[in-house]
Amino acid sequence: MKHWRAGLLGILVSLLAIAFIGSQINPGLLAGALAAARYEYLLPTTVLLLAGLAARAWRWRTLLSGGLPLMRAFSIMNVAYLVNGVLPLRIGEVARMFLAARADPPVPPLKSASTIVVERLLDLLAVVALLALALAASPAPDELRSAAAVGPAALVVFLALVALAGQRARALRLLETLAIRMLGASSSRQALARRLAAGFGHVLDGLAPLTRPASLLQALALTAISWALSAAAGYVLMFAFYDQASWAATGLYIAAAALAIAVPAVPGNLGTYELSILLALGAAGYGEPRDVAAAFALVVHGVNVAVHAGTGIIGLIQEGISVSELSRGIQGVR
Repeated sequence: MKHWRAGLLGILVSLLAIAFIGSQINPGLLAGALAAARYEYLLPTTVLLLAGLAARAWRWRTLLSGGLPLMRAFSIMNVAYLVNGVLPLRIGEVARMFLAARADPPVPPLKSASTIVVERLLDLLAVVALLALALAASPAPDELRSAAAVGPAALVVFLALVALAGQRARALRLLETLAIRMLGASSSRQALARRLAAGFGHVLDGLAPLTRPASLLQALALTAISWALSAAAGYVLMFAFYDQASWAATGLYIAAAALAIAVPAVPGNLGTYELSILLALGAAGYGEPRDVAAAFALVVHGVNVAVHAGTGIIGLIQEGISVSELSRGIQGVR
């Protein structure tokens, strides 16, 4: 029932986003903008996106302490992205855990899960940093540009969490003590405090591999490289619709699209993805003409879906597994 409610909410949000976009554009002008686009820029964009995926696979292998060959990590990760694009609730991450457990030697599912936690934290840090840089350089209102200070703050918080992961037991004892003092000393409140500490402990477990300085620096560097390649791909793609591209606009719409993935929507984030790009382009001064901005948002989404679909299908072939076998494996892990 909970999954059905989440699915219905996602459908509703996507329909509202699509309806809003439809009310702002002329279908004929949209078709004209799509027909007039310079699609030769899709090739370098695709190459840069593939390079970014390779950097992400390298990062995952680093977090696994070399537990998978690079090409195996690349194929498994691409299958996960494909599944995430067609199924809700981030089921692709469960697929990644299953496929990694089939490797020789196998990667335990809990170890894969901990690395996925770290990846999400690293990517969130990268999105915040990208958004901060874009806001600082964009013509957005001063109130928005002042939010750029959140970038350095996010890095400090992340490094503090890594430091706490190195002192896990002490950090959890301190957190549980503070929680009990704040919530109260009753048995139910103490149980809640212990659950909070346990949840925070899972986050620290995921960060444990980064307590080694070499691993931390490599993970941060690969995160920066992967997002820089994504930004370069987004910058190049702007030339398909605009005479001039902007790094600030690129950073804004990529960060907005990344954050939109967390919004309830239909699989593939149809509607919410495009709306986030339109809003970001408007804030960066690229919102007019609206039909061009809408056509650009559609192509951005389409290129990303096509790349993930293509690499995901190739990944399934490389893993030698059928869709039905993958489905049974996901159910088993869940």
